[in-house]
Amino acid sequence: MTALTGQHENGRHENSPSDHESDPHETGLHRIRALILAADGPEEQLAAVIRSAGAEQTAADLVDELVGRADLSEQLAAAAAAVVVQFELAFDGQVLRHHLLAGPKAEHRTGPADEPSATVELDLLDLARAVFGARHTAGNRTPRITWHGIEDPARLMPALAAFPVVQQLLRGLAEQPLDLAELSLRHGSDKWGLHYYTEHYARHFAPLRDRPLTVLELGIGGYADPAAGGGSLRMWKRFFRRGLVYGVDVYDKTALREQRIHTVQGDQADPAFLTALAERIGPIDIVIDDGSHYCPDVIAAFGALFPHVVPGGLYVIEDLQTSYWPGYGGSSERLGDPTTSMGFLKQLLDGLNHEEHEPPTAHRPSGTDRTLAGAHFYHNLAILDKGRNEEGTVPAWIPRRQLSAEEIAGARWVAEQQSAQQSEQQAEAGPGQDPS
Repeated sequence: MTALTGQHENGRHENSPSDHESDPHETGLHRIRALILAADGPEEQLAAVIRSAGAEQTAADLVDELVGRADLSEQLAAAAAAVVVQFELAFDGQVLRHHLLAGPKAEHRTGPADEPSATVELDLLDLARAVFGARHTAGNRTPRITWHGIEDPARLMPALAAFPVVQQLLRGLAEQPLDLAELSLRHGSDKWGLHYYTEHYARHFAPLRDRPLTVLELGIGGYADPAAGGGSLRMWKRFFRRGLVYGVDVYDKTALREQRIHTVQGDQADPAFLTALAERIGPIDIVIDDGSHYCPDVIAAFGALFPHVVPGGLYVIEDLQTSYWPGYGGSSERLGDPTTSMGFLKQLLDGLNHEEHEPPTAHRPSGTDRTLAGAHFYHNLAILDKGRNEEGTVPAWIPRRQLSAEEIAGARWVAEQQSAQQSEQQAEAGPGQDPS
């Protein structure tokens, strides 16, 4: 569970839009989003976006993304010496050189390497499409690899150690099947192990993986430690290769920001803060409430954020066990109480069927009623579909109350009489004639 609401030493934290107007990290997110969107477009459009951001900056962003996608821990542990991989990326008649110094950790540096173990040559446009384009995006993505030192016995070991490092880096150019449970464990998230949410997430999130998404998670983890937490944010970044991931916590988690991950300090219990945030970063594709789990906060956050979820998007509430715990505003006795998380969700299900209420004037549908298109419940987890919920009810002639045996027999007799009358009219009119 994550601390996401409460009092600071100087009172409740307040955010204002002006706090973020000159945030360089948020500016970087906008640059990455523009690149993601252009990666599916015409070559001229993609080239224009790269020129606007700067070719060197774009090259650095793409190499950083490859490094982030590669799990190099085993390769680096096995290497006896540092492995240097150089990237040569062609664009607008020039070659941009960046290199990765791998060992004992991966360090990305701008410029050529003195003695690279391997050189990867690729067109910058093709690299952008491979990294951030949809799976169907066309382009020649096959890199040319040159291995250095193969003929020199003194450099043979670094050259051989470069093979698995380069292979892991280039995996980021292709769509990969990812196990969310494995990602959860790798990045330090509790969504598998303490909980078992990942199989449900995989089922509902898989159709969205190829889209340019905005994902917002309430609750970052690590409590007051500014360097702790963020495991779920890193997991979502890896799973949604074209997504921007935002995390909100009552504590300052600026230290956890990285490419495609942005943290915001704020209070889940403050609808004004959440609304302002959603208006700045939205529309939002996925909201995941893994915050305070305090029932009033869960309900307040839903009211503020659900209107900003796009049609076809998802709103997720985790750790619903607290709906039954008095310490979190819940109750195991008042199971239908709408002030508890589950009681509130049960009310939403009645709204999901708002067109079936009898008489129709008995219920005035809310905006949520009209846009909650589906609901899926698992152990301690709810996943809600955003969409249009105005498909209409069944025909008016279908009775809205249970009929007695006499009423059913009477209705059947009337139907039989009407059918017989229509048959007589057709016979009198003759073949091919309209009896009316």
